[in-house]
Amino acid sequence: MLKALDHLEEALIAFLMAAATTIIFVAVMQRYAAGVPFLYDYVHHMDFSWAQELCIIMFVWMAKFGAAYGVRTGIHVGVDVVINRLEDRMRGRFIVFGLLSGALFTGTVALMGGHFVWENGAHYSIFNALGIAGEELYEGPTTPDLEAPTWIVYSAIPLGSALMCFRFLQVCLSFMKTGELPHHDHGHVEGLEEDETDPQRAAQDINWYEMDDGLHPKDLAHHRGESGDPSLDGHGTNSSVPVTPDDWEGGDASAKAEEDRR
Repeated sequence: MLKALDHLEEALIAFLMAAATTIIFVAVMQRYAAGVPFLYDYVHHMDFSWAQELCIIMFVWMAKFGAAYGVRTGIHVGVDVVINRLEDRMRGRFIVFGLLSGALFTGTVALMGGHFVWENGAHYSIFNALGIAGEELYEGPTTPDLEAPTWIVYSAIPLGSALMCFRFLQVCLSFMKTGELPHHDHGHVEGLEEDETDPQRAAQDINWYEMDDGLHPKDLAHHRGESGDPSLDGHGTNSSVPVTPDDWEGGDASAKAEEDRR
């Protein structure tokens, strides 16, 4: 059930992004094509006056459901420098408090948004569809360009906030069970994994500028002789620095020559 909800959430966000981008692209192309004489007869009759309004609505829906997606995947930015310095028990309490506070806030917004949508014309549309609408019910306003009921547009508030509230509770329950929070690695690219079985691929992943402490960059002369290639140890073939056998073979050449003489 949760997997289906996750896929539905991702599919909705992807569809809204793709559809809004396509509509904007087509509307802009139609506007400029109408200014070209030989294309005017083909595109001047197309009416895209509704495109901007629809795209704004789609981006609002995308933002609301994208916020819920962010809670589930851990991509929201949080300032947790102080909390992470606390002991584990106290840190866990603060995290649970923060997650429950987020659930309380989004749940409140969902309830208030649902009441607003209901009074803004949703009750009329539902009762009218069931054939029980009375004359005293408020029909509700419509949007300027699309002339769509505004309660449909505003439904993004209760639906998105309710889903976000559920995600807060889901993450909180998971944290209480496992002690882990969802984390998003911004440097990770889906489909690009380190292949340690391929020597050539593994060699490409070597960071030649990484020092032992992992904090500071290093120049190519750091740890001379480890690679067996002076060009990687800071000495080029035309360098004025003399290249010794120690540079080529990691410091073992002199000892080997001395042993041979003995």
